[in-house]
Amino acid sequence: MKLRVALYCLLGGLPITIAALGAGHFVWWWLSGVLLAASFVPVALFGPRKALGQFGAIASVLLVVTVLCLWSEGVIFVPGYNQHAGRDLASSVVMYLIVAAVLVLLASLLKLSKPGEPSPLHRTAISAAFMILLSGLAYVLYYLIFGSITYQFFTKGYFPEAEQVVGRLGIWFWVIQLARGVLMTLAVVPVIYTLRMKRWHVALAVGSIIWICGGVAPLVVPNAIMGATQRFIHVVEIFTQNFSLGVTAVLLLRPGSLPPAPAAK
Repeated sequence: MKLRVALYCLLGGLPITIAALGAGHFVWWWLSGVLLAASFVPVALFGPRKALGQFGAIASVLLVVTVLCLWSEGVIFVPGYNQHAGRDLASSVVMYLIVAAVLVLLASLLKLSKPGEPSPLHRTAISAAFMILLSGLAYVLYYLIFGSITYQFFTKGYFPEAEQVVGRLGIWFWVIQLARGVLMTLAVVPVIYTLRMKRWHVALAVGSIIWICGGVAPLVVPNAIMGATQRFIHVVEIFTQNFSLGVTAVLLLRPGSLPPAPAAK
């Protein structure tokens, strides 16, 4: 099994090297893909048994956390990013859909699915919707606390115009962050509700998925916007925000136990 998991990660990292055709840095792109594949190992082992369900669980995370949320940050904070924003978004969507399809195919060919814990407990739809909103609010809190600390002590020199951007957007900046938190939570709901693992194991797995897909993997690759030190700082910052969000979402959406149903009279 260890060899098959290693193959899943190594081969699963190859599709993302499509980006290296235009941007170079093949090895770094492959490492980025290997990290992405590694984050989805729990899904391959204990996630949906059917290929379509597994594709949906992986694709939703990649399209929302890796593509949409990082793209929106670039639009807000990176000068000149809007010039090719539409093209970059479309090409990223296509590439990460290919990544998701390859990961599902590899999981099937390598026969990675394993029996796990019994099916998890689910909240009612209304309760789940409320918990998703709470998770989004928690993300705003993490973003405010850890983002402010990182900016004041580490990245202010890199983004001197960031305060003006936030001030110009006003309350809408925090509405955007709330929307990002809610969207990222919604993106991992299929993973949260299908992983046949213990509750805290799911929390660690989902936290790692959001952190790696929304921070580590994309920032591994050198780029013209950030140097190595700056990318490392953001990897740590995103851990404090995204990993915390993933753990919070699981603890809110997957109750440890539900009260027994009242006995029929």
